Amino acid sequence: MTPVSSKLYADDVSLLMVLVDTNPYFWSSMKNTAFTFPKFISHVLAFLNSILLLNQMNQVVVIATGYNSCDYVFDSSTSSMQRAECLLEKLEDFVDKDESLSQEDSVDGVGFSLLSGSLSMALCYIQRVFRSGPLHPQPRILCLHGSPDGPGQYVGSSQHLQSSHC
Repeated sequence: MTPVSSKLYADDVSLLMVLVDTNPYFWSSMKNTAFTFPKFISHVLAFLNSILLLNQMNQVVVIATGYNSCDYVFDSSTSSMQRAECLLEKLEDFVDKDESLSQEDSVDGVGFSLLSGSLSMALCYIQRVFRSGPLHPQPRILCLHGSPDGPGQYVGSSQHLQSSHC
């Protein structure tokens, strides 16, 4: 693997990996507050659009983190539809799939999301971009996580954070 110092970074170009918590148990517990899932997603969309407008070469990848699974729901480099519609459609499909998987399990309280799995997916995507050519965007990971921490996630999350510094 090439040392970091020999890689060419594009200063103005960003690769933003956004991990969005879609845990249905967490968001259903927030229904009685002013902070609902649709309002949250509208703010996320405004933020993502602003990142993409800053530089036409910026790339945004959204990973949905649910109670039972995590998946890529949006990649601005491959999206052919309107950005917002594409993201909302895939996010809705992901939430429906995750809720159907969670109906088989009984959950006490809010439950926790698979943050460790989505971090792993984000780091793998960044590594794939780095291996694709000599010029690299500045990678960033933004975790929009509201669910409580799951004790089973600590070891995996700390290993991801330590390995990302190598």
